[in-house]
Amino acid sequence: MMARQRSSASMWRLRGYLRPYLGRFGVMFVMASIGIGATIVIPLVTKAVIDGPIAESDARGLLAFGLFATGLGVIEALLMFLRRWVVSKATNGVETAIRLDLYDKLQRLSMSFHSQWQGGQLLSRIMNDLATIRRFLGFGLLFIIMNVLQIVVVTILLLSMYWPLGLVVAVSAVPISWMCLRNEREYTRLSRKIQDEVGDVASTVEEGAYGLRVIKSFGRAAHMFDTFDARSRQLYDTSMERVRLSARFWTFLEVIPTAALIVVLGFGAAAAAQGQLTLGTLVAFITLMLSLVWPVAALGFLLAMTQEAFTAADRIMEIFDAEVDIVDGTQTLADPQGRVRFDDVAFRFPDSAVDTLRHVNLQIEPGETIAIVGATGSGKTVLTQLVPRLYDVTAGSVSIDGVDVRDLSLRQLRTVVATAFEDPTLFSMSARENLTLGRPDASDAEIAEAVEVAQAQFVYDLPWGLDTRIGEQGMSLSGGQRQRLALARAVLSRPRVLVLDDTLSALDIHTEALVEEALQRVLVGVTGIVVAHRASTVLLADRVAVLSGGTLRHVGTHAELLATVPEYRELLSAELEEVTSP
Repeated sequence: MMARQRSSASMWRLRGYLRPYLGRFGVMFVMASIGIGATIVIPLVTKAVIDGPIAESDARGLLAFGLFATGLGVIEALLMFLRRWVVSKATNGVETAIRLDLYDKLQRLSMSFHSQWQGGQLLSRIMNDLATIRRFLGFGLLFIIMNVLQIVVVTILLLSMYWPLGLVVAVSAVPISWMCLRNEREYTRLSRKIQDEVGDVASTVEEGAYGLRVIKSFGRAAHMFDTFDARSRQLYDTSMERVRLSARFWTFLEVIPTAALIVVLGFGAAAAAQGQLTLGTLVAFITLMLSLVWPVAALGFLLAMTQEAFTAADRIMEIFDAEVDIVDGTQTLADPQGRVRFDDVAFRFPDSAVDTLRHVNLQIEPGETIAIVGATGSGKTVLTQLVPRLYDVTAGSVSIDGVDVRDLSLRQLRTVVATAFEDPTLFSMSARENLTLGRPDASDAEIAEAVEVAQAQFVYDLPWGLDTRIGEQGMSLSGGQRQRLALARAVLSRPRVLVLDDTLSALDIHTEALVEEALQRVLVGVTGIVVAHRASTVLLADRVAVLSGGTLRHVGTHAELLATVPEYRELLSAELEEVTSP
């Protein structure tokens, strides 16, 4: 019961998306009601024909009734066509509106949320679940109301025609109602399980596509196939379990009306023979009763569709109800200078029991470049991601020009701060579109300058130059090419604060030297935060901050730390020692 109430509530919360199309939905219900009326009237016309023109051999009357019945049939078919045409725009419009809002919500949710969800699960919700709701609104909702209405109206007519037989029909509804209630909870459970497993299968496909090079290089295609096979078979088994439940339910729904029809035929024939009802009444009664076979039999299918839609609404509401913990600020910086300050900063992941960072204090002056050095897992990347608010601090504050970043407009903050990541993300669009992602209005000269800084001139050698689509995740490029393109993208945005998260790690020594030489020019007048592992990268910085145990242990120039801090010397590679030793 709780699951049903929660699912119904989730679907009810989506009602706002129907408001722009209420007129179309209203027309749909009116047309459907007229169609059902025509379906009910035809047996009554048949009764009148049998008891009138046929009994009295009235050829003219028979022709008139025949034309009237034909007209009703044509009207019913025309209304069905118009109803589908009217409702298609409404249901597709509702689906599109929900999908846009759902995507917008996903964009606003923080990295903490996305780190806990598989991409396939999100994809399943924004595609499969919304399609399920669209089908329900366009077909299931209409017919479950219309079918119930038809069953009620026809049953009342049957009772008024000949109440003993009408009572048989009414009584047959009792076991059907009982069976519907009995199967609802189990069907809901299986529907939710299937939809979750569809998300798991989608995640496996997504991971297999993105990690294809790794899978092939390690010869693990068979292992990945076994994983996919296991999840697919689990989905198959659950789907078949639901099919078996539905088959039993639909069989039951077929048996009850059939049994009731046998009883009606037997008692109706006896009643007609005794003159208790006319032949036309008996024919109309049986015809009306037969018109209930489809509505009753379809209840199983419609209730199944309803439960699937309710479950889909539940899954969609899980996204809508997710807390947006990165809330947009209202303040703006009139003339950003780029002074960055970490004031007693602490950070802890939501699923962790310990702080990743704690008591971090650091001030970076405008135009100063600072290198963040530390062992793997020391929190360097997390520290840099606090500046553009990919994560929010759990204690203390990060400020730019004296304003807490949590109070700044996100749009301005992420214009002031640009980040190039160690593992860059590129999109299935042209090289030009990837480059101008942070600054769509950049001129060709500015693009060329950024490309030169990042030593990404390879883009001009692509088949269509900057207009070449580089493929999903940039997998057609090498790791170094992806890093250089991402670095050019960050430089092109012309930020006041440039964060480089070990951006040069995939470059060869020659290319790295050229990039670093260009960066020295770019970083003039720009506040730089550089996560560094290599000697040459450290030498780009004015100061170095050593991160250890989740906090900054030492801050100073490279020469000072090298001379006084053994831990710093140990962190640096033998290459660094060779380059910097006298």
